[in-house]
Amino acid sequence: MTETTAHPPQIDADGRAPSRLRLSGSWTLDFAGDIGAALKSVPAGVDAIDATGVERLDSVGVLQLLRFARRNDLDFDVLTFHESHQALVSAIEDVADDRPRKKREYGVSAALARLGRAVHNNWKEALALIGFLGETQVKLLRMFKEPGRFRPTATVFHMEQVGLDAVPLVALLCFLVGAVVAFLGANILRDFGAEIFVVELVSISFLREFAVLLTAIVLAGRTASAFTAQIGAMVSREEVDAIRTLGMDPIDLLVIPRMLALLVMLPLLTFIAMVFGLLGGLTVGAYSLDIPPQQYLARMHETMELRHFLVGLAKAPVFALLISLIGCLEGLQVEGTAQSVGERTTSSVVQSISMVIILDAFFAIWFMEMNV
Repeated sequence: MTETTAHPPQIDADGRAPSRLRLSGSWTLDFAGDIGAALKSVPAGVDAIDATGVERLDSVGVLQLLRFARRNDLDFDVLTFHESHQALVSAIEDVADDRPRKKREYGVSAALARLGRAVHNNWKEALALIGFLGETQVKLLRMFKEPGRFRPTATVFHMEQVGLDAVPLVALLCFLVGAVVAFLGANILRDFGAEIFVVELVSISFLREFAVLLTAIVLAGRTASAFTAQIGAMVSREEVDAIRTLGMDPIDLLVIPRMLALLVMLPLLTFIAMVFGLLGGLTVGAYSLDIPPQQYLARMHETMELRHFLVGLAKAPVFALLISLIGCLEGLQVEGTAQSVGERTTSSVVQSISMVIILDAFFAIWFMEMNV
């Protein structure tokens, strides 16, 4: 058996046409350095290259010749290859990206364009959320007609995960915030000799606003992200497609149990947040403001109104519905990669917290205008 000796790449000028080059030798990865050196030594003014004499050719040689043609503003059609190499050359030419690099845009027009794209994407997200809300409500009504679709085990599991596991965090956070509100309010009211009004400040602010808002923000960061990550991981592992293949509805199995769990637990967590916020104010009043606990409780009993409690508690189901829908929708929109799971989880948290704060502001204005 005879071995074929590989010859280094060579470039010679055609005797009859000096602007035409003839290539020979092996234009392969083994001679990558020699190929680059040979092409750099080619004089200017070349208008045709004959590569039919090349013995061996691989992708490195083709790419080197492509780059040489681009540097010298030559059309790749001026290169002529042997018939046995045409398939390789055609394949590489098809996948080679010869588009110019996109220039980075600066200035007001580029900023406005980015703003327009962001507004368009946000509008699409809003429409998707509204459509998802309608689909979920329709299938929830269907569940009342067909009780067999209800998943009690999954619902109770999510109630424990969403509610009971979050109690320590919500209680501690609201206790500390209640103490801070009482302490800061007392510093201002002390100048007017009205420290006793700290009781009304803490009770009204927590019953109407702080308890439900802090609880919703905690669950938006804690629960919405968990919903998105759990469902997104199932999408990336094609488990959701498997559920559809088995003839089951992912909304019944994945979305409605989470939504019902949050609808039940967020009002309960809001009540716990109210209690611990009031305890925080009571603690500061007893130990820093010289207001005895009996006097603090008596004042709170005299000034506290049921309407403040109902206003705060009425917001909880709305926030729960919003957080659960955003978390589940972002999970179902995962495209199957780990990067997509991370992006959708971040988007879920940002959207949930933003929408909770925006809705709370609208509720506050509406209740104020209604004198509630």
